[in-house]
Formats: sequence, structure tokens, C-alpha cells
Amino acid sequence: MNSRDSDVLILGAGVIGLSCAWYLLESGRSVTVIDQGRLGRGSSHGNCGTLTPSHAMPLAMPGVVGTALKWLLRADAPLRIKPRLDPGLMRWLASFVRLSNWEQFGRTTAIKAPFLTRSLELIAGLVESEQLDCEFRKSGTLHVYRDEKSLAAASWYLRVLSEVGIDVEALDGAQVEALEPALNPGVAGGFLNPGDAQLRPDRYVAELARRVRERGGQIEEDVAVESLLRERGRLSAIQTSRGTWRARDVVFALGAWSPLLGRTIGVRLPIQPGKGYSITYSRPDPCPRIPMTLREASVCVTAWSSGYRLGSTMEFAGYDSTLNPTRLNALRRAAALYLRDPEGAQTQEEWYGWRPMTPDDLPVIGRVPGIDNLCMATGHGMLGVSMSAMTGLLVSEILADQPTSLDCAPFSVTRFA
Repeated sequence: MNSRDSDVLILGAGVIGLSCAWYLLESGRSVTVIDQGRLGRGSSHGNCGTLTPSHAMPLAMPGVVGTALKWLLRADAPLRIKPRLDPGLMRWLASFVRLSNWEQFGRTTAIKAPFLTRSLELIAGLVESEQLDCEFRKSGTLHVYRDEKSLAAASWYLRVLSEVGIDVEALDGAQVEALEPALNPGVAGGFLNPGDAQLRPDRYVAELARRVRERGGQIEEDVAVESLLRERGRLSAIQTSRGTWRARDVVFALGAWSPLLGRTIGVRLPIQPGKGYSITYSRPDPCPRIPMTLREASVCVTAWSSGYRLGSTMEFAGYDSTLNPTRLNALRRAAALYLRDPEGAQTQEEWYGWRPMTPDDLPVIGRVPGIDNLCMATGHGMLGVSMSAMTGLLVSEILADQPTSLDCAPFSVTRFA
């Protein structure tokens, strides 16, 4: 088998791995990225492509546990935990329940807000400076409610975002319908997040990969990592289906696969695969102008010049690899309730992907104690695209032993000890 040496070896060619590659190349390092499949085919591919500082709030919040229990037997629930005996999931859920309080909610929101805001600024700059053809647009996003009671229960939303410096505007039903004519009549109200943006995620990943290669980075696809060799406090070799790699530094950007490989070298990562779904269509008529979250159904709607997507939902079902029609139909039913023309004439793709969910909804970024040349860049939950550029910048600063642009202590792997 071949043996190859690399300066920095990045495991995972999704949006996080490629962002790390870009900023490491910018800092003067040479980079090889390897992936077990095709680049960007994981959760980077079929998400809704919104860049959302407005989503700084964590999934863990008061009331969400009760809602999940109420939905336990509903196969089409927006948040579903598939009943099964899984000790890892039970531990994760216990941590999640412990964190579902207002104090922790506020702390996490305050940590994520500047991270997301700065990452969006970096992505916008990168799209412009590198001329990335990915349908980027500073569109804002819209949260839409059809039920007065649900809208009233979300009164905290305006206060929480305002406290962390994120612009948000409360709108009544008439204002929402005037802003977005694609909606059915009967909207109760909503919130406009003018600082959010959108792009087409699969195209952004492809364009980022193009620029990484043009800058001299190597990207190797269809390379399965088979084992990691740990010697004298370092990863000394990475055995793969296409030979052995040795690297000065190794970056874990494996998304939902990170805990499976991490445990082989004694690194505990309490990450659960949170399965999301999407359906991509040709553009309907009328087509939404602003990316929307249909709040009662927890469904995201995004349109580009090249297509239109319904997505989201969260299913904790392990690494189940089936494309569940019940979950897809839930997207269609929600869209029909809210939108004048809920589906495009042509279905282009039905998709699922696993999001890497940590119980505190914060990523894992930084060096691993006891393994000097290993750096984590994983656990970004539902916000991998939104957090990607800031993650890449932080990883490049960490590997250069420079002061980091944000305090990385909240993202340390040691917080799970």
C-alpha cells in the first residue's frame, strides 16, 4: 500500500472541512482533504442554505423536552426521537434535559450570536473576493406563524435576539403577507431577521472546493478511513482504503461520523446524528422571495433562481439510512398549509442527511489534550454552513498557535469530561 505525507490532513470534505482547508491555505499551510464519499454529499448538500445569526438560540430550551415526549409516537413530528435501546442516545438526552433551562439557553445564545455574525461576514467576503458562483444573497429570513397562540408563546424571541445584538422586527399578519405574497391568507404574524442571508449550499461547497484546488490544496474522494494509529501522544498514521497517510496536523471535520472514529482513539464526543430531510423542486409560481421558517411545522422554505427547497425537521433515529416517506410528506403538508403554490412542477431531489448534534448545541473546535497533532472541527448541529467560515478561521489560528478571533474555551472537547 502507498504511504503519503501531508502537512495538514483534513478528514471530511464537507463545508467545514473545505472551509478549514481554505483558511489553512491562506495561512501558508499545505493541505490534503480526504472523504469517504464524494465531496459535500453529507449534510452540506441538501440543507436549506440559510446563513442565520438569528438561529443563535440552542435547541435545548425550557419546554422542548415536554414537546418531544408529546410527539414521541408521531412518526411525522417536527422533532422525533425514535424509541429504541441506545445507551449513547440515553446519555445524550440526559445531558440535553439538564441543559434545557433559561440560564443555559441565554449563555449559549450569547456564545453563538457573535460566532454566527462573524461567520456570515466572512462568507460574504469570500463569495465576493473569490467570485464564488453560489447564488449568495443578503435576503433576510422570515419566521411565519399561522396560530395566534403559538405567536404569543414566542414573545421571548424578540427580547433574546435583541439582547445579543441581532436585528429582528416583529410583524403583524398583514405585514407578513404584504412582505411575502406567496403565503396563504390567514397569517397571525411573524418576525423578520434582516441580517440573515442565503446561498445554494451544494454550489457553495463545489465552488469552495474549486478554489481550494486552485490554491494548491489536494482533495481526495472515495477514501475511507479504516483506523488511526496513536503513538507517543500523536496520531502517527491514518490507515485508509487507499493507503497510509502521515501528517504534521490532523483535523477532524467528519460531522456526524466524528464520534464513531473518535472512540477508536479514546476521544469521547457526545454527538448524535440528527436526521434532516429536504425536497428540491423547480420554482413554483408564485415563488417565495424570502427564506422562511414555517414555525408551527418547523419547516424551512428557500428559493433560488435555480430551484426551490422544503427542508428541516429533526429525527433522532441513529444512523438509519432510509429515506422515510412519512417525513417527506410532512414537509409537503406543512408547505400546503402556508403557501399558495407549495410545490414546484418538477421534483428534482428527495434527500436526507445527518447533522452532528451536541447536547449543548455548540460545536467542538480545538486541539485534543493528549493528542498533540489532532484538532477538532465538528458538532455544528443544524448550522454547519452558517458556522463554516468562522470555524475554518479558528482552526487556522489554533494550528498556527496564534490568538484566536473568538474565545474557544466554550467549544473545547474537555467540556464533556
